[in-house]
Amino acid sequence: LNMIAGVYPPDKGGKITIRGNNVTNMSEHKRAQFFGRVYQDPQIGTAAKMTVVENLSLAIARGQKRGINIATTKKRQDYFRNILKTLHLGLEDRLNTLVGTLSGGQRQALALVMATISKPLLLLLDEHTAKLDPNTAGIVLELTENIVTKVNMTTIMITHNMEHALRYGNRLIMMHKGRIV
Repeated sequence: LNMIAGVYPPDKGGKITIRGNNVTNMSEHKRAQFFGRVYQDPQIGTAAKMTVVENLSLAIARGQKRGINIATTKKRQDYFRNILKTLHLGLEDRLNTLVGTLSGGQRQALALVMATISKPLLLLLDEHTAKLDPNTAGIVLELTENIVTKVNMTTIMITHNMEHALRYGNRLIMMHKGRIV
């Protein structure tokens, strides 16, 4: 995932293309327009000292010139409220709440919405339920499945949980010591 995201270059002259776009030499921040990413840790991928609406405003403008002012329109806030309502976590009533005060599950669900709100070509899930309790992990996985299915989004999910891999994946690749086995 780090190679796809541009954190590390591919070895031995390899290249990375996303739907025909060669992104190999593109900087990490420019490459971000092609994918959304949810990290293992609910604290990564969201800005704790910004509100829910500010986080969503940054996410919706991924890959574009952006500023926080886009969050101030009532239309934009209504749009965010409607998206958050589908999560059934009460976040639609907490648009002006600092993200750092949310629970881990709420924060991970918000990170998932942020990663998918601009409808990227690819969604990268890096063990995105690993640090959640089993009940919350189940909720986040169900939300993930709903969002991915609704938009028909190509997704790469890393998990060490074989049950999750079999239930949610439609193509499985097993790796051992950095090699496909």
